[in-house]
Amino acid sequence: MSISGRAKLAGIVGWPVAHSLSPRLHGFWLSAHAIDGAYVPLSVEKQNFARVIDALRHSGFVGVNVTVPHKEAAFAICHVVDDAARAAGAVNLLLFQPDGVIEGRNTDAPGLAASLQENLGKGALTGKYAIVLGTGGAARAAVLALSSLGASSIAIVSRTLSRGENLAREMAISTGANIRAFAWSDWKTPAARANIVINATSAGMSDNPAPDIDLDALPVASAVCDLVYNPLETELLKRAQAGGRRAMDGLGMLMHQAAPAFEAFYGERPQVTSALRSELKKALRHG
Repeated sequence: MSISGRAKLAGIVGWPVAHSLSPRLHGFWLSAHAIDGAYVPLSVEKQNFARVIDALRHSGFVGVNVTVPHKEAAFAICHVVDDAARAAGAVNLLLFQPDGVIEGRNTDAPGLAASLQENLGKGALTGKYAIVLGTGGAARAAVLALSSLGASSIAIVSRTLSRGENLAREMAISTGANIRAFAWSDWKTPAARANIVINATSAGMSDNPAPDIDLDALPVASAVCDLVYNPLETELLKRAQAGGRRAMDGLGMLMHQAAPAFEAFYGERPQVTSALRSELKKALRHG
């Protein structure tokens, strides 16, 4: 597609960003909707983030997605943020308004919630017990998603208990949910009653080893969701399936969190389809 002077420009800012599937994802939708626009990957080091965002804002970009390690920095430069961003303390979508206002949104939590509902069904997590592995931005999004879906109790399991306790206090205040922190060594205590486990760490990504947790401690009827999507079938998910547990990969969250961003950038609400999943799986195979 040729890009005209009136094309809508957007992109994704991260460090590194070459691995991101977002350009492929948004490109698929741009083509499907025949939109004159572009979505570009922008590799930006931490110390240059604010300066680059200012340059993009003055260079015709309508906005950008933000990925690691910039989500907290993005939150800090916003003039206004939505409730999800405020609760998470992080932004993954920056929109540049004509009057100079930088608006921040967090679509990670609703994206994960939509993916969980798609896989488990509406109401499947109401009153259930959930575990989140990790204490970073993805863990915050996971807690928000689980709370929005009606989970009755959420356990945060982390290698550094103090970080888990701090996150549990913060998220309990922002969500009103019943949240408790556990050390990694105490895994079996929350695992015994868990209905779902969400890996919100980078463990299992690329060459990183999978989370060293005993899945046999989980009820057989439980589900395991890994937010890692490269590789698509992580070691954690392989082990979950081998034990008869339901396994969910990270592509669902990636696709669903991107849909509201695409609409904000280009004015069309795209659909998350099996054709899109196939396109992204193809990109992963050939990546």
